[in-house]
Amino acid sequence: MVLDHVTAVRYVVPLREGGSMPGVVEAEDLGTYVVKFRGAGQGLKVLVAEVIVGELARRLGLPVPRMVTLTLPEAIARYEADEEVQDLLNASPGSNLGIDLLPGSLGYDGSRPPARDLAARVVWLDAYTANVDRTWSNPNLLTWHRETWLIDHGAALYFHHGWPRKTPDPDRFAQQPFRAEDHVLGSLADHGDLRAVHEEMVARIDGALLDEVLALVPDEWLETTETLADAQAVRTAYREHLLARLANPQAWLPGGAA
Repeated sequence: MVLDHVTAVRYVVPLREGGSMPGVVEAEDLGTYVVKFRGAGQGLKVLVAEVIVGELARRLGLPVPRMVTLTLPEAIARYEADEEVQDLLNASPGSNLGIDLLPGSLGYDGSRPPARDLAARVVWLDAYTANVDRTWSNPNLLTWHRETWLIDHGAALYFHHGWPRKTPDPDRFAQQPFRAEDHVLGSLADHGDLRAVHEEMVARIDGALLDEVLALVPDEWLETTETLADAQAVRTAYREHLLARLANPQAWLPGGAA
């Protein structure tokens, strides 16, 4: 199983939010996508986190936009007048991450909050994957057709940024706490909600589900190291980290383990 693939035919506009400056493109399938560029400063690991956490969320029933691998032709930067955008496009030919643009969606402002059950599921997912980037200063939620949608998971799974220098350590990640009080939806999900969600998720997430999600990440995005010799070794390291954290909820589950 792989992500659907499309090729960009026209760069439309940059989204000057955050440090990575994603852009909107039109593709050969007539779709419009927000592109997370491989050549952005955060590097390929951000794209990997986006796929792993976003596709895990989808399998757990959370609303996330469809993701695709998106080929960016080298010529697409030829007529771009903005020098900063042109540099980013020239640094990103080949396979990038495309995310369905939700037309007419609005940034989450709390005026139309999700149901408590959905809020608890979002908080749980972010606690599990150590996603610190869903706060009021940067909600990374959209309201579309009166529903709350999850976007931008590149800050999750931060442990992988240390792999070039350190041997992967699943036990260390398993012990990292999570501050639910900083979460944009933290006030909507009490500890009882989170414990109930945790019991459900523990029953649903296993090695087979994680393998299915990890298989969606293109090999070329998985950066090898001295201790992770090939793409499968990198996938195995992600699997071990996520299983170790799932087995140690008392360290990170807001309110403690059930």
